[in-house]
Amino acid sequence: MPTHSRVSASILVVDDEAQILRAVRAGLLAQGYDVQIAMDGAEALRQATTNVPDMVVLDVMLPGDMNGLEVCRRLREWTNVPILILSALGNEQQKVKALDLGADDYLTKPFGMDELTARVRAALRRSTAASGATPSEAPSFVSGALCVDFARRIVSKGGEEIKLTPLEYDILRFLTQNPDRVVTHRQLLSTVWGAEYADETQLLRVHVGHLRRKIEDDPARPRMIVTEPGVGYRFKSAEE
Repeated sequence: MPTHSRVSASILVVDDEAQILRAVRAGLLAQGYDVQIAMDGAEALRQATTNVPDMVVLDVMLPGDMNGLEVCRRLREWTNVPILILSALGNEQQKVKALDLGADDYLTKPFGMDELTARVRAALRRSTAASGATPSEAPSFVSGALCVDFARRIVSKGGEEIKLTPLEYDILRFLTQNPDRVVTHRQLLSTVWGAEYADETQLLRVHVGHLRRKIEDDPARPRMIVTEPGVGYRFKSAEE
């Protein structure tokens, strides 16, 4: 029988070790949580975007090209749900890297279910207190024919995928996550390149020019990424 009354929170558990996955799932179900499971990074992102969880319990060592740290980084591009990292590696450097990428907590294997569920409860309490009634950001942005899929880092227009460089994508992502707001040169440069590039406005102009040529109908007369003279740029949504 569950030891707690039914909890509305849903938790996505990501681990490629079937025994651990079963044990964590059973332990969380016993506490009354709804539990989704995934065994690799790609499936984790699909699950997260299909049914956005209230929390993610994420193993670092995953099969394929996408480990848990990369999943954490991609999730943080569009959602603020708590992320608890699990790893058999307890060294300080990896913990710092996980936390820098946006993880909320870190638990080293082997661990007890009591400690895991206590950390889950604490993370969900902090999340509720910090966000109040504010929902997580949507996993995608759509404006007219343009679609930016934050979870998969895919940009399309009229259903056709547009190939962007990582820098071009990061510029577009930041602008579309702040639609119809003026974003200063310094904000964009600091976010995409780092604080040490905050004054490199010419560098930004070049990349914005490349981006406009790929997404605008008429790059010479941009209707989406508009210039705010002397200040920065604004993504003008189709609904404005």
